[in-house]
Amino acid sequence: MTEPLNANDQLTPMPEDWQRALAVVAHPDDLEYGCSAAIAGWTDGGREVSYLLASRGEAGIDTLDPATCGPLREREQRAGAAVVGVSTVEFLDHKDGVIEYGTPLRRDIAAAVRRHRPELVITLNYRDTWGGVAWNTPDHVAVGRATLDAVADAGNRWIFPELMEEDALEPWNGVRWVAVAGSSSPTHAADATAGLERSVRSLLEHRTYIEGLTQEDPEKYCREFLTGNAQQVAPRFGGKPAVAFEVFSR
Repeated sequence: MTEPLNANDQLTPMPEDWQRALAVVAHPDDLEYGCSAAIAGWTDGGREVSYLLASRGEAGIDTLDPATCGPLREREQRAGAAVVGVSTVEFLDHKDGVIEYGTPLRRDIAAAVRRHRPELVITLNYRDTWGGVAWNTPDHVAVGRATLDAVADAGNRWIFPELMEEDALEPWNGVRWVAVAGSSSPTHAADATAGLERSVRSLLEHRTYIEGLTQEDPEKYCREFLTGNAQQVAPRFGGKPAVAFEVFSR
């Protein structure tokens, strides 16, 4: 999921003066593939990170029908989150594989931003491709774009006023950064050294999904994928394995 990086351009360390983050992605495993090593380091430092998933990943395993797959992948996601110190995992129940960008998705994400009141919001690559090499999924694009827009929606009392009227969710303008993992245009990075081993164990909690994805040994597959991505970023981050992000300041 991580793009080839130009080693000539050094990445800036991620902001550190925050306490709460909300990570918003489309499917179980998106964060484990994308940035759980960074999240492990942040929770070690006493920061609070919550997960919001648009779907339960029920269409992700060809050999399992959605009614069986959804609850299984939810369990795997909660277990994977726990490995990196995340205890709050919420699901929006948009339909896996056909998540649509639009006002319902923006409203759901804006409501979560108002509820959790994060200073940092994390999401996944919202572009049509992974670095122009592989086509991105419509779910990733929809959720990434909706997250960027919902952060602004969350701070405007006249957008989705029903969130105040029906759910008592006051506007939240406290998001200072949105960080996009898996971007082809990264600007920042987080040191993955302390969290890398736990990121491997976190991804391994998605064992059923991984076993349906590859014939390789799951541990070998997870370790090579995550360490390879982290080492790929290292030349642009002082030689340290890292997770790269495209960061938008607000």
